[in-house]
Amino acid sequence: MKNGKRKMENILKILGVLGVLCGSIFAQNAPPAPSAPKSVTIPAVKEKTLPNGLQVVVVERKNVPLVTVQLLVKSGAEMEDDAKAGLADMTASLLTKGTKTRTATQIAEQMEFLGGSINTGAGWNNSVVIVNIMADKLDQALAIMADTVLNPAFSQSEIDLLKSQTQDSLAYNLKQPGFLANYIASKYSFNEHPAGGTPESINAIKRDDIVNFHKENYEPRDAVLIFTGDITDVKANALAQKYFGQWKNQSALAESPKKSQTITESADSAAMRKQKEMQQPLVKRILVVDLPNSGQAAVAFAKDIEGNGRIVWDDKKSVGATSSAYYPALVLNSVLGGGYSSRLNQEIRIKRGLSYGAGSSFGWRWYNTNFSTRTQTKNESAAEVADLVIDEIKKLENGEIPDTELGPRKLVLTGGFGRNLETTRGLAGAIADLYSFALSASELNSYMKSVQAISDAQIQKFAGANLKGGDIIIVGDYAKFKDDLAKRFPDMKIEVIKAAELDLSKENLRK
Repeated sequence: MKNGKRKMENILKILGVLGVLCGSIFAQNAPPAPSAPKSVTIPAVKEKTLPNGLQVVVVERKNVPLVTVQLLVKSGAEMEDDAKAGLADMTASLLTKGTKTRTATQIAEQMEFLGGSINTGAGWNNSVVIVNIMADKLDQALAIMADTVLNPAFSQSEIDLLKSQTQDSLAYNLKQPGFLANYIASKYSFNEHPAGGTPESINAIKRDDIVNFHKENYEPRDAVLIFTGDITDVKANALAQKYFGQWKNQSALAESPKKSQTITESADSAAMRKQKEMQQPLVKRILVVDLPNSGQAAVAFAKDIEGNGRIVWDDKKSVGATSSAYYPALVLNSVLGGGYSSRLNQEIRIKRGLSYGAGSSFGWRWYNTNFSTRTQTKNESAAEVADLVIDEIKKLENGEIPDTELGPRKLVLTGGFGRNLETTRGLAGAIADLYSFALSASELNSYMKSVQAISDAQIQKFAGANLKGGDIIIVGDYAKFKDDLAKRFPDMKIEVIKAAELDLSKENLRK
């Protein structure tokens, strides 16, 4: 009897110790309270304009012997015709595929020998050439960089190869629900052509189109050369003059015109349009692209936010200041779909296990911005996920965001911003983003403060004024979610296009 009692006491003691240990472990696993945002020190930004109009921007940072040089050309996909979609990206890609004195292989081998890299690309607003190199090899690397920009060969063999590779990539990607949903949103919701091109537009691009795009858009007066890293402004300016000083402006215009800078809407008209938008339901249209036998369905909400772009407009002209909508949109996006702990990912992935991830983003233009959410799920749960996305967007306008949620979501933004500026490439990219919209680099110093200043009320106001009247786009096996979609959105007309009948080059998306 005594032995049994003693054993029971020992067991209770062990359980007590285990309880303490488990409590300690769980306490250690609990996330710590967010700390105050750390300030980020931005080195001085020094600017100079060469006689040919090329802006040279230098940020000296000597902590590592590296330099990033980014050439920003303020022309991208917006400057190409819809029928030649993909022209800007193809032009940028071909810069490193041979010059008048170097083959593509020689360019790659010479950069590799220097221990550096050269990359090119084009987005909607601009095109870029980026070089990363050790500081003591910068002179040689710039010689190669300048050669690719000023003297591209655009050889027919390289054009044919790139077109073939692009067509193969599109043929594969356009069968993927997520990729296809993004492409459809460009045309259907944003009234833009896909920047990466379509099979039809890529096929239509000729060598003359590439040569002319380069001639008309790659001009020094419409470009910025950014140096970040272990280099002084004196040396950077000297190298810029040495390698880009002979770059000439080809067009007769004093300034390259941009579609997005040609604003015809009056202030009164814009106000009336915005008032009508605010009275709309959140969902204006539902489009389903039926992709039979697809393994998953892509679900997106897409909205073109006209009149609230990256910068302020006054009397149809840019005034060189950030739009008042920009920072509320950044924080809203962080709350809704900007990372693992955002609301969309919490609801769709973490709580319900319906997807591997869900997020949202803004694609900024001069005068407007494109908002979209993205996720993929089983075909059977596509309608449920669409319903969840809409519910979360509604909450942004109608429900409060507690400080315990808003504070950490702001820290996600400011922390990421600070980490990005620690690298020469990240710093160059942040500067390029500002200069692409004719904004001052001084905004780097106000980013932290601007994000922290955003309130719950500002987010609610932005959501109510800008996110209504959007589109639900679902790409998947329609038969598997048809009934559920009709049940969840009983008052909505559901437009269905069979994937085999889809034509992204047409206004109605049909062949």
